[in-house]
Amino acid sequence: MAFDFKKEYKEYYMPKNEPQIVNVPKENYIAVHGKGDPNEEAGAYQQAVSILYAIAYTLKMSYKTDYKIEGFFEYVVPPLEGFWWQENVIGVDYSNKSSFNWISVIRLPDFVTEDNFKWSVETASKKKKTDCSLAEYLTIDEGLCVQMMHIGSYDSEPKSVAMMGAFLKEKGYIIDINENRKHHEIYLSDPRKVAPEKLKTVIRHPIKKL
Repeated sequence: MAFDFKKEYKEYYMPKNEPQIVNVPKENYIAVHGKGDPNEEAGAYQQAVSILYAIAYTLKMSYKTDYKIEGFFEYVVPPLEGFWWQENVIGVDYSNKSSFNWISVIRLPDFVTEDNFKWSVETASKKKKTDCSLAEYLTIDEGLCVQMMHIGSYDSEPKSVAMMGAFLKEKGYIIDINENRKHHEIYLSDPRKVAPEKLKTVIRHPIKKL
């Protein structure tokens, strides 16, 4: 059976719908940086997501090609994730989505090296006839965070964020979003197939002790 990150690392991908503190290890990702409204039809964000999946599936199916990755094992492509921020905004202003900066990412298995990644970018570009060169191999070390499962539309996320803030106040922590640590979302539902009120999204914020 293929390795499934969501099942093997439930602590990070399947939290309860109440706040909890976690220490997130350093991980490698396929990443595309961009700016703008994620809902824009054929916009930068949607193009970025297409690039991420093209590379992710090229790596996943590499064992069926002549290119062999050392230590490879069959796995399920991890869910789409995103790091979000806006200039001069504390928290998130959902009413002004065109001002979003984002890093859209998909986690890589540990056996994927930077050389393997470069091969996948070149191969995906040729196979899909699209330029995947915007993607980069990115290592992120999130460290200490608060997270919870948000059930509902993306625009209703402030309710869960407020719950996390109240929880942290009780525990003696504060949110530590800054230039290097971002608002993080992990998308467990496909918004094309799931009603907005049933969407499941992990919301994660970096924290520090008061």
